[in-house]
Amino acid sequence: MFSHIGKTRTPRHNLGIASLLSFVAGLVNVVGFFSVQKLTTNVTGHFAFFVDEVFKLNFENAFHVALFVFSFFSGAFFANFTVEIYSRIRENETYVFPIITEAFILTIIAFTGNYLIKTNPDVIAYSLLFAMGMQNSLVTSISKSIVRTTHLTGLFTDMGIEFSQLFFYKDQFHKRRLLKSIKLRVTIIFMFFVGGVSGGVLFEHFGIQSLILGSVILIGGLLYDFIKIRFLLLKRKSG
Repeated sequence: MFSHIGKTRTPRHNLGIASLLSFVAGLVNVVGFFSVQKLTTNVTGHFAFFVDEVFKLNFENAFHVALFVFSFFSGAFFANFTVEIYSRIRENETYVFPIITEAFILTIIAFTGNYLIKTNPDVIAYSLLFAMGMQNSLVTSISKSIVRTTHLTGLFTDMGIEFSQLFFYKDQFHKRRLLKSIKLRVTIIFMFFVGGVSGGVLFEHFGIQSLILGSVILIGGLLYDFIKIRFLLLKRKSG
């Protein structure tokens, strides 16, 4: 799911990583918003808020909003920077450090969030945006830009284009390829929605500590990949 890169990567691998990470993004999106009333998985809305604050001459507020955008950018930069470093050492493990870092950030915010909400809620937004920037950058790199999981605007745009193309491509090859792509995008949207609903339900009972589920899912995905790879290696040796 994570470890297959380049020619060894299949649509099934992309479907698996899309399901897992879009669920986490949906969870973070809802729990983050309920906790601090800030968008924590994308930066599109923050640009509008930034311009609004500038026109109101609230430059201090505008600076804080700009930091939200920079946090997402920094996460994306950091994830790809580590991917490039690891790709020159052990290519099949390029995903490990960014995923562990993301899980660590979610765990720290889950346990310190109640304190931060009272003292400095923007730190929560900065941290979650950094984590989501990392996630989006990582999955984009691994899937060769096929999968993105932290926001839905581009997904609905691409899906609209692909649905329209179904009316014009008559040969089965192109239709199958379009249907596979549509299936992937529907999966991401559905799992983002499921993650969001789960986040909302959990938030009612556990508050910001609901983010722990995101960490568990990320680490679970790593363990699944590790066990699967070791099993295949043992199978090859015994065969």
